[in-house]
Amino acid sequence: METSHLLAIMSFHPFEWGVIWSLVPVVALLFCSALASGSETAFFSLSPKELDKIRRNPNTPVNKAILSLLSDQDKLLATILIFNNLVNILIISLCNRLIDRTVVFHSTGWEFAIKTVAVTFVLLLFGEIIPKVYASYNPSGFSKIIALPLNLISRLFKPFSFLLVKYSDALQNRGLIQPENISMEELEDALEITENPSETEKEMLSGIVQFASKEVEEIMHPRMDIVAIDEEENFDEVRRIILESGFSRIPVYKGSIDHIVGMLYVKDMLRYVGEGGDFEWQRHLRPAFYTPEHKRINELLEEFQSHKVHIAIVVDEYGSTLGLVSLEDIIEEIVGEINDESDVPEELPYKELSEGVYLFEAKANIGLMEEVLDLDEGTFDDCRGEAETIAGLMLESKKEFLKRGDKMSFHGVRLTVMKVAGHHAEEIKVEIEGGK
Repeated sequence: METSHLLAIMSFHPFEWGVIWSLVPVVALLFCSALASGSETAFFSLSPKELDKIRRNPNTPVNKAILSLLSDQDKLLATILIFNNLVNILIISLCNRLIDRTVVFHSTGWEFAIKTVAVTFVLLLFGEIIPKVYASYNPSGFSKIIALPLNLISRLFKPFSFLLVKYSDALQNRGLIQPENISMEELEDALEITENPSETEKEMLSGIVQFASKEVEEIMHPRMDIVAIDEEENFDEVRRIILESGFSRIPVYKGSIDHIVGMLYVKDMLRYVGEGGDFEWQRHLRPAFYTPEHKRINELLEEFQSHKVHIAIVVDEYGSTLGLVSLEDIIEEIVGEINDESDVPEELPYKELSEGVYLFEAKANIGLMEEVLDLDEGTFDDCRGEAETIAGLMLESKKEFLKRGDKMSFHGVRLTVMKVAGHHAEEIKVEIEGGK
């Protein structure tokens, strides 16, 4: 801007030493504004580890003040906001007076624009941005600096903060203020940017985030893997199945596994372990608990708790048995695989025969096959339909029972049925056509 244009907009008063002294309260108030703004960030950014450290030593005046302030976070936030706004109003008022003592404006429009820009810049830079950035990097240290003064301010402003909190509560109770719902996508994004989580913590947090969106069919043991007992079996056979399976609860069926008549709890049989083969073990069955395949696992967990059961039979819309799900299966979705002394190491559901050629269990997941073959996730989505397993992928295409020697190709991958038991495939050879 040229000097002539500048003089047309404003001119300066002769210098006075009193102007320098007028800066002192402005700087002091800016310092107070910075402390208030930084304290909001610092107190609400304290990590659980830092809070735990403070709680372990609660008798120092500073730690005592921090714990007192955080005991009522609504009141703390109201106090900070009231104090910060009062200080900012005083800063704006004093800055306007200081500018009027220094500058003569010849245009009302320019006077408003320059005053607004200058004061806003000073307030934002020194009263908001710098202290909040510093407090976000050092919340514990900043909290300890401001704790005692803020505790005193909290007592002074107690009537005002009390009214503000009560007014906010009244608005929320009337539905005028709605708490913001966080979507699963936002939680997953937050997890991705979390700093330095251990692999175990990350897996557990991810499990919690996805917990409510999973359905029973995603975690159940499929029908073909269920160990069940025919109610017509004698007690000698029942004993053998119990010992070989190692399970504590076993479904009992009549005629076929689609007609589950109850659950046999092994602990109920302990007192009868010496009985003969004609022992009427069927009299000790407990009712079976059923759940549909599309029920959310968080809802099933609540049902397990309310009904005090640990296992459920998964059925489809026609009542046919699809699989079995246990309390342990649900918990493993959060904490990962749980192994106890009765578990044996689980073998991989495939083995490599040669380069690019593998023998998979037919019930192996399609996603695992994609991973082993180093294919993009979802390679077979266009041809898998509702199938989750490799055998299901072939059934989706053939539309009838698989037989030994059946061959099919999908996206450059050849599948060959190698072993069949009854009406279902047990082993399938998977190979990249033309080699890897």
